[in-house]
Amino acid sequence: MRIAFFVNAMASEHPGYTTTLLAHEASRRGHEVCYVTPGDFVVCPNDNLCVHARFVPAAARSRTVSKYYKDVQGVADQTRMIGIVDIDVLMLRNDPSEDAIERPWAEDAGIQFGRRAAEAGVLVLNDPTALSQAMSKLYSQSFPRSVRAETLISRFPQDIREFADKHGGNVVLKPLQGSGGQGVFLLDSNSSNLNQMIEAISRDGYVIAQAYVEGADQGDIRLFLMNGRPLEVDGKYAAMRRVNAKGDIRSNIHAGGTAKPAKITQRQLRIAELIRPRLIEDGMFLVGVDIIGDTILEVNVFSPGNLGSCSEMAGVNFASTVLEAIERKLEIAAEFPGHFSNKALAVL
Repeated sequence: MRIAFFVNAMASEHPGYTTTLLAHEASRRGHEVCYVTPGDFVVCPNDNLCVHARFVPAAARSRTVSKYYKDVQGVADQTRMIGIVDIDVLMLRNDPSEDAIERPWAEDAGIQFGRRAAEAGVLVLNDPTALSQAMSKLYSQSFPRSVRAETLISRFPQDIREFADKHGGNVVLKPLQGSGGQGVFLLDSNSSNLNQMIEAISRDGYVIAQAYVEGADQGDIRLFLMNGRPLEVDGKYAAMRRVNAKGDIRSNIHAGGTAKPAKITQRQLRIAELIRPRLIEDGMFLVGVDIIGDTILEVNVFSPGNLGSCSEMAGVNFASTVLEAIERKLEIAAEFPGHFSNKALAVL
């Protein structure tokens, strides 16, 4: 198959990213891999959708991830225009929030052109129509209340102050848009700069105020779900515990958090089961769920990371399992042409 990975920019990729691991595994399995960025799409005069793609050279199956990444960067400026129908799978692996300020035109390019690609018969993962609804953390509010922290979303300082008072000042404030732990503040009963925090976050939009979840100071668990179910191989789950850096509420790895092995219990599996119907309904093929106790903090549906760390700690190649699932989807599509919508095929 020919599989394209849609990313924010070639320069911002990294050898340890989940995208790199998936692309490397696809190449290792003999598939043709290319990369696409927000400015690469072309709608031709005949209305056909085309794209300027960067093709990674084919190489021996023994090529390491680091060598593969060098090959990827080696073609960063080498594009070839092809029809979108010449791509079998388009994986949308960008982070829209990274483009929201500097390149607002690029923020939803993958979603907009991904829809056109799906209409042309390309398998687009995750489903672009549902991704458009997940452009902000408001998407998490669509999951059952029983697995969510009590939350207020507002730009009115008085609303937020009243919510904080209700919870004894123990709340977390963060922007509705954004990711990676950016702009996250933890309040407690001794906090005296609430107004400044609200002002800082609300400059860029709405403020999320969440009741503090007990145990958050110990970090969270990142659990990967594929086709609506926990990603598992031989009884080992694609999961890890992300432990906060000292004095920091954020457990995101690139914000200073540390990755440690996680034991997945019936509590986490129950949460996964409760949110599965919505993920299936939305065609969310691969997502990362951040959990503390019985509570979901966030569901990353765009570019969930740390699959490599999960694989290393479990001693399992989870990327191979993900690629096997994609290959199976294409086999089903070929056997039953036109029978499944993109959204349905995404989670089969």
